[in-house]
Amino acid sequence: MARLSKLPDAEWRNRAGLVRLVDALTGDSDTVRFVGGAVRDTLLGLPVSDVDLATPLLPQVVVARIEAAGIKAVPTGIDHGTVTAVSDGHPYEVTTLRRDVATDGRRATVAYSGDWQEDAARRDFTINALYADPATGELFDWFGGQADLQAGLVRFIGAPSQRIAEDNLRILRFYRFVARFGRGPLDAPSHRAVVAARHSLRTLSRERVADELLKLLRLAAPLAMVQQMASDAVLTEVVAEADGAAVQRLERLLANEVAARAVPDAGRRLAALLPTAEAAVALASRLRLSNRLRERLAMLTAQREAGLAMPVQQLAYRIGTAAARDCWLLGGDGPAMAGALGRLDGWQVPHFPVKGGALVARGVDKGPDVARLLRQIEAEWIAADFPDGDQLAALVDQALATEARQ
Repeated sequence: MARLSKLPDAEWRNRAGLVRLVDALTGDSDTVRFVGGAVRDTLLGLPVSDVDLATPLLPQVVVARIEAAGIKAVPTGIDHGTVTAVSDGHPYEVTTLRRDVATDGRRATVAYSGDWQEDAARRDFTINALYADPATGELFDWFGGQADLQAGLVRFIGAPSQRIAEDNLRILRFYRFVARFGRGPLDAPSHRAVVAARHSLRTLSRERVADELLKLLRLAAPLAMVQQMASDAVLTEVVAEADGAAVQRLERLLANEVAARAVPDAGRRLAALLPTAEAAVALASRLRLSNRLRERLAMLTAQREAGLAMPVQQLAYRIGTAAARDCWLLGGDGPAMAGALGRLDGWQVPHFPVKGGALVARGVDKGPDVARLLRQIEAEWIAADFPDGDQLAALVDQALATEARQ
């Protein structure tokens, strides 16, 4: 990647809604710039989803200007200078230039600033402190962010310990950004600082920690950084329930995902780090994960503990096709896994075709006996690989005959 003086053209820069927003914020002077991930990812030739803007305009002026242009203003973080502008259905965060007045590792007290470099200096990594003029594309890079992008180097701006003290979540962000953008050895001062400050992760809200952990696990290739976190005793600060085999289970899962061409999934990968269903419930409670993710983690870890003796289609009938696929990715291996996943391709979970009314019509008393017989017939139908026609009729006849003899 050559070092550039201007931001390359990209589809997102020409969105009509963004152009209208920039026009609304632009006055006679330099009043708005693109900043952060959109600039960084465009320089790398990566797709851009979120676009953030920075401005010396005060938040109330930002709101007035964008509303005057017919753009919706949402005060998502207005106490910290951020307004979300929704233009043609796309949200854009517009943040007033800031400097930190006081920080406690979780939140910062800020003062507004008119100094672009001062605003850049309070950001976390050099690769995230890149600004661009919307009109000319001129790049502003005070801390060597372009050179670090070129080298695959993730490093803090200024003193790493100070950047971390401003927001302890930057410890996890360091590992995540290295996993996504890093190449070669870690930046030594940054690495030393995150390891030294690892215990401060305990001061953060559990929701923020969970969000950052899941973002890391969602990346294409998180294994090296999870291994590094384990070696640095950072992983246990976040996933206290992980055991000594956690990284090995994740390594096996990732290899299976590659072999099966499975889409990366943070929940499945988190399950690999947990040894038991009990550990999964404990982690989900501690990190305040959603009920849906809590139940999924508990189910996947319990199934892994139980093993994969049940035929895959029978397993899929009981827990769903996606969950059965996850179980084989977590616990399967080699040709057996490939065969199991192949049997799920294009397979639809069948509906149990026997109804209680059919049993009542054949003389079974209404009530508990019907429910019990239905469960028995369903279990035999599953074990026989979901037969229909004469085979199904024979199963029902056999169950009723056995019931009549009792």
